[in-house]
Amino acid sequence: MPNWEESRMAKRRRLAVPNTAELQELEAGFAAKPSLNPFEGSSSTPPIAQVAAEAASLSGMTTVTDRVELAKDQSDAARWRDAHDAGLVAEILPLELVDAEYIRRDRMVEDEEAMAELLESLRTNGLRTPIEVTRVGDGFGLISGFRRLDAFRRLSKTDDRFATIPAFVRDAGSGQGAYVSMVEENELRLNLSPYERGRIAVLAVGQGIFESTEAAVDVLFATASKAKRSKVRSFAMVHEALGDLLQHPVAISEKAGLKLASALRGGAQSKLRQALAEAEVFNPKTEWDALESAMNSSPSPTAAKARGGRPQLVKPLTPIKLAGGGAVQAELSPDEVRIRVRLRGVTEEDVQELMEQIARHLG
Repeated sequence: MPNWEESRMAKRRRLAVPNTAELQELEAGFAAKPSLNPFEGSSSTPPIAQVAAEAASLSGMTTVTDRVELAKDQSDAARWRDAHDAGLVAEILPLELVDAEYIRRDRMVEDEEAMAELLESLRTNGLRTPIEVTRVGDGFGLISGFRRLDAFRRLSKTDDRFATIPAFVRDAGSGQGAYVSMVEENELRLNLSPYERGRIAVLAVGQGIFESTEAAVDVLFATASKAKRSKVRSFAMVHEALGDLLQHPVAISEKAGLKLASALRGGAQSKLRQALAEAEVFNPKTEWDALESAMNSSPSPTAAKARGGRPQLVKPLTPIKLAGGGAVQAELSPDEVRIRVRLRGVTEEDVQELMEQIARHLG
């Protein structure tokens, strides 16, 4: 039987701390054994490393998503810039920056009943179709949308909501594109009268946009049939010969206008002008009666000689631009000169002085 001292030494040996070599052997043995936890994977990667890897993976996916969104945003921005440059993005413009008389208007008479309907529609629904303008210095010149602009100006007097107006800003300038846009819009929205079609062709020539009335008609009414363009030229002739004397030109029917054009080709310009100058015109009917009476009277002695040709009508002169903006335009006919000055801020005294200078120069 072991004594007490041997028993004490045995317990001491069991409690002794293993040396370094023994510890290394223990660690190698644990590493070689399979995991006893069924929820652990086969990898020996520490949990913190797994979390870091998953975070990096998610970060990579987010980066790809951001790149896709960025590419989409850049594509949308490019399309927006293209649309803006093409004048397809409406801008909000103060009314005072829009010059309604930038180009000569094709419509001569406004229907006040239709205007009242437009005003009510704007109050209730707002503007559905922006006007069309082009940049002119620090402002904008109106190309199309005269009635809408006029309606906004009327409404702005009592309602601040209408102090600005949506507008498409086109790079149309004051050339042929501006006139084509104006005519196309009015042809689509509300047909022009036959006289207004002919008149705008003449006015465009007067501003130097086209070399001749024939060229103006061909461009402004390019989509019209050959027969319709021929009728427009006939009304252009009526405007050139009689436009300054006619008081109700828009009321002239297509049939009546073609009859007048035929008479003008036959040399009746002087006779028709005299009839209009002497007639007491109260309404469209009395004006037409005076013209028809002149056409039905005995033919002019020079009619046979002039038949088949075109009478000497109004000749537009090259406009002169003013340094401060605007222009001076003139038209010459056998018996008169017509001068038109486009300029803002002119006083009555300025006009009177200008008239006196002209009188002194010609007298």
